[in-house]
Amino acid sequence: MALRADDLIDRRRLRRKLTFWRGVAVAIVALGVVALAGWFYGEDLGGSSVDHIAKVRIEGTITEDEELIKRLETIRTSSQVKGVILAIDSPGGTTVGGESIYEEVRKLAADKPVVAEVGTLAASAGYMIASASDHIVARKTSIVGSIGVLIQYPDVSGLMDKVGIKLEEVKSSPLKAAPSPFKPTNDDERAMVRKLILDSYDWFVGIVAERRKMTREQALALADGSIFTGRQGLANGLIDAVGGESVAIDWLATKGVDAKLKVVEWKDTERRGGFLFSKAMARSVGGALGLSDADSDVLHEIGADRLFLDGLVSVWHP
Repeated sequence: MALRADDLIDRRRLRRKLTFWRGVAVAIVALGVVALAGWFYGEDLGGSSVDHIAKVRIEGTITEDEELIKRLETIRTSSQVKGVILAIDSPGGTTVGGESIYEEVRKLAADKPVVAEVGTLAASAGYMIASASDHIVARKTSIVGSIGVLIQYPDVSGLMDKVGIKLEEVKSSPLKAAPSPFKPTNDDERAMVRKLILDSYDWFVGIVAERRKMTREQALALADGSIFTGRQGLANGLIDAVGGESVAIDWLATKGVDAKLKVVEWKDTERRGGFLFSKAMARSVGGALGLSDADSDVLHEIGADRLFLDGLVSVWHP
């Protein structure tokens, strides 16, 4: 049946309206995607094309963190970053992890003023990183210190005896693969481990003395593993001021940074969600326990991630 002229006109009008609203819908979705991408990635990468103060959170158990080191390097080379706040809340972690981040913070501080803002805790390797900054601010009841290094290893030989398991081994030399959890350590093995501990401890005490402008004797007096409140830390020279972000910004202002600049948090683009340990550790620990990546994040919340640290560690165990 032939369509009437009025029907043809109505259909064309309807088609035009549909085409228009489809275009509007596509434009809205595109704008939404751009806005979402800007929110999701923009702040993570600094998210500002204007001058600002960069804030970096260093939280949880410290391990070697390539992403964090790259982020600090990007901040160092950014002309828009005029000052840096390191928001530290960590019990410490591996000594190597603390060392690598410490060195990167020192590189950053050579080009831009850096202040550490301690939250609940900056102990062991966490304090090591804080000491790399030019100025340390902590709350009155924050915890700082625990300067030292340790190695911990289990002795399950008694359990093996109970269940009837024996270990046989052939070694190239007596100290190979020592200490071992499968047998008690002897004097030579403990002496070897102690040499490792004292060497790293000597380095740790040295950087505390250098960065906090203390004599070695003064640093050693504080480096017996003790922890201190922010008030005690101020009295002992472990921090420079009591307060929070506003006090950190006030110090940046004394270094020529405009105190009115916006503080922009530079976040980890590889993980979002706060007080988590490294993604690499999450995967390895979660895989060992048969957990998914999401489930393995729970390990940090209960402090179980520290059980899987290997090698020399600088960590405060509450």
